[in-house]
Amino acid sequence: MQWDTLNTDKMFAKKWLFILLIPCWQMLHAQDTNPVVNGIVNNEQGFPLANVNVRLQNDSRSFYAQTDINGFFSFNNVPPGNLYMLIFSCIGFETQTLDTYNLAYGSLTALSVKMKQIQNTLSQVVVIGYGKTSKKEISSAVASLSAGDLNTGVISSPVQLLQGRVAGLNITHDGNPNTLPTVMLRGPSTLNLGQQPFYVIDGVPDASLNLISPADIASIEVLKDASAAAIYGNRGANGVIMISTRRGKAGDAKITYSGYNSVQRISSVIDVATAAELRSYLKANNKALAPADDNGADNNWQKEVSHTGHAQNHNLGFSGGTEKFIYSGSVNYFKNAAIIKGSYAERFIGRFNLEQKALNDRLRLKFSLYNLIGRQSDVDTLVFYNVLRFLPTLNVYNADGSFKEDPARTQTYNPLALIENNQYDTKMNTTLANAGVTAKLPLGIMYNLDLAYQTRNVNANTYHNHYSLLAYNTNGEAIRSTYGDTKKVLETNLSYDYALNGNNYIKLLLGYSWQQDTNGDGFQSSNVNFASDATSYYNLGLGQAPPGYVPLYGDIAIKTLRLISFYSRFNYNYKDKYVLQVSLRRDGSSAFGVNHRWGYFPAVSAAWRLIEERFLKDQPYLSDLKLRVGYGIAGNTSGFDPLTPLLLNSSTGSFYYNGSFIKSIGPVQNPNPDLQWEKTAQLDAGLDFGFFKNRISGSVDVYHKTTSGIIYNYQLPASLSYTPESLIYANAGKMNNQGIEFSINAVPVSNTYFSWSTGFNIAHNKNQVVSLSNTIYKINYIYTGYPGGTGQSNINTQIIQAGYPVGQFYTLHYLGKDAQGISTFQDQNGNPTTSPKSTDQTYLGNAQPAFVFGWNNSFKYKNFDLNIFLRGVTGNKILNATLSTLNAPGDASNHNIPKLTLSESYNDYNASLYSDRYLENGSYLRLDNATLGYSFRNTSEYISSLRIYITGTNLFSLTGYTGIDPEMNIGTVTPGIDNHNYYPKTRSFMLGVIIDL
Repeated sequence: MQWDTLNTDKMFAKKWLFILLIPCWQMLHAQDTNPVVNGIVNNEQGFPLANVNVRLQNDSRSFYAQTDINGFFSFNNVPPGNLYMLIFSCIGFETQTLDTYNLAYGSLTALSVKMKQIQNTLSQVVVIGYGKTSKKEISSAVASLSAGDLNTGVISSPVQLLQGRVAGLNITHDGNPNTLPTVMLRGPSTLNLGQQPFYVIDGVPDASLNLISPADIASIEVLKDASAAAIYGNRGANGVIMISTRRGKAGDAKITYSGYNSVQRISSVIDVATAAELRSYLKANNKALAPADDNGADNNWQKEVSHTGHAQNHNLGFSGGTEKFIYSGSVNYFKNAAIIKGSYAERFIGRFNLEQKALNDRLRLKFSLYNLIGRQSDVDTLVFYNVLRFLPTLNVYNADGSFKEDPARTQTYNPLALIENNQYDTKMNTTLANAGVTAKLPLGIMYNLDLAYQTRNVNANTYHNHYSLLAYNTNGEAIRSTYGDTKKVLETNLSYDYALNGNNYIKLLLGYSWQQDTNGDGFQSSNVNFASDATSYYNLGLGQAPPGYVPLYGDIAIKTLRLISFYSRFNYNYKDKYVLQVSLRRDGSSAFGVNHRWGYFPAVSAAWRLIEERFLKDQPYLSDLKLRVGYGIAGNTSGFDPLTPLLLNSSTGSFYYNGSFIKSIGPVQNPNPDLQWEKTAQLDAGLDFGFFKNRISGSVDVYHKTTSGIIYNYQLPASLSYTPESLIYANAGKMNNQGIEFSINAVPVSNTYFSWSTGFNIAHNKNQVVSLSNTIYKINYIYTGYPGGTGQSNINTQIIQAGYPVGQFYTLHYLGKDAQGISTFQDQNGNPTTSPKSTDQTYLGNAQPAFVFGWNNSFKYKNFDLNIFLRGVTGNKILNATLSTLNAPGDASNHNIPKLTLSESYNDYNASLYSDRYLENGSYLRLDNATLGYSFRNTSEYISSLRIYITGTNLFSLTGYTGIDPEMNIGTVTPGIDNHNYYPKTRSFMLGVIIDL
């Protein structure tokens, strides 16, 4: 102890001696000597910092130094000059910049610098259900990403920001700017549409994702296991994604602009025969095109329907306020004129937040308003089939300017005519208002009340003009619809935080939730026989429908869903060493049978922070080590019609009576008063670790989750059925998912002028259907995956069966060609056959990837920054149904063929049959994003920072898949089927700027 005191006193004396000698130093040096810069660097507590990197630079040169154990640094013989800048950087501390120093001959500049410590990542605030906590207190599997961790590019949905960034979160998306990505967390858990996670935006459950501009997002948390997600009860089975937008801070007004412009091209195309190759193939087989099918043209229809796309995004954010009143907001404009002609998206988003403190900060009032006004235009999915199928030997236009196509041929259309002759326009308006109050009550109890009201209106308009073959001989067909959805949410809770003796910390939460959704409030109508296409769909009254015409009223009906919940949570923390969390939610839903509308969803998790134990606390290498384990039960109501358990009556046809046809009404759905939600029970064990002051950190999670009571449409005895089909929705199936997730982040290099940080994540999931039956409802298997195709409209390619995963391919086994060049397959007895039957189908691989991974690298050199992000999947199969359907050699005189067919026998009548010949390896590695930026500092008194950047997305893919793209939709019960309806992915290059005022 005396030695420490003595050394501290010596260091203190040395520091003051240095400062006192500064005037003497200046007097001793003549004016003709070079300038000298010296200084001391301390932390916030005034203690010296060693190994701080110090850079002295101006426009022409840079000099480097490092502080010693006493915090001293020195630059000697610096060339005189103006506008020198000093930059101080050290791991664990905020970089500090001092600028505008003029160094003259003989001058001495002495500095005393105090550096601010960066908030420990373990103290990072993480948003969880109905609250916030620190990272070190989390005992569940939660991934947290800040704005800097998210993807960059032409982003049409906030979900795309997470693609490849979170272990276990599989996101896929094609190039269509008007569709949402499919998202699956830890494998499929249902046989219905509800595979998507549950979204919470700024505390509002189930708010519309379209209301959020990517530039406004401050952080995203992913609640991955049931112990974290069960607080959301019957909506947490697929995980929960929580999005927090930027909020204002007390201080001067701050304005931020971010924007970009981009150009986009199709990243890949499918190789089909050119006109010359098609003619040559037919000639070699003594065949020829009909004269009407060969105009001497050589058209590439994939090029005809595409063009260079352009996208732009502009976001203006503002914030400010005082200690009592804070405001923030933004306006965003986004437009994407996509790569397919006639396809675009445009939106305007406004967001405004207010927060007022009152009664000596015991009361906090808040209000938020979000609004989206958008419009979009789409093309018929038949375009993507016909760009491959339509003959390249045909001209685009006839001599009279009309499109070249034959009405007598079904499902064969001029692709450009499909775009030009058919309009699919949609307008959207979504508004969310959210008001809340937080009050500090006696005894330290906090009361919170939030009210939210969301409206969504969609106007869809379709017009098939006089020349459209999709409404042939109607002289124009217009279809208009308008529907409105409303959502009302009330959330109220009491929370209590209590610390006992400084070692025991307790948190309590008790809450009530009420939500009512009303969807489908609107109507649809149509008309035909318009005098002119100039009026398009604008006035249905201008159509003169023939006698007997029945307008298209659609099948959307008004439906109301009501949810009522009571929830509670208990947190206990002992010395930041032992952490416990217990939660219980009781949910009621009107979407299920009257006998099972209420259910309980419990969860428990615990963590042991080994780093706080004495045997680890003083070692120099580990900075964090925490063991977690959690178990919980969550439910799934997503994707279910609120009317699913009820006896429904609807139109069942018509009958002739008294000289006219009368529409009949009858039962179309059997009731099930015992229908209840699907339940997912999940056990998760994890390890969080950090080394060398968290320069290396990461986590490992293993999990096992079982979904029971899976809902499906089962057969009823005819005597118990109200409907002719004798089907009923019931809970019977069971499914397992188990896997492992690993993520690691590291800072291999960090010094004054260069830094490199890297992050890698990988996940493995194994899915298996355990059962499709129970003691009442039984089914052995479900055939799925019907791609269609010539002569194969009722041929399945997948099967759902106990013992196999969802997406299990079930098709023919291809053996090759026989002597006549006919495709041969293996029959059920193991023998070759050229006349396969459905009984010859067998189990041949599955569509779910074995591994999903992402790898991010960020480099900084002086004011330059470079980010490179790669992602991919491996171990999955894709059925190239597009290639299979097109590979019909005997039909080459009627439609175009892929290049594969050029080497096929013309007489191979089996060439297009679905089989494992078309099952391809779906693995890929994609350079998804590369961004190079440059930051200007203190550019003027009005601009605090300016950054410009260029970004390339989808720059290349390494894959063995021969289709248009290996990134297939995985969010359905028929994943991994490429079925000639894929909107091509884009390769984009963008130039952007971010300005802080």
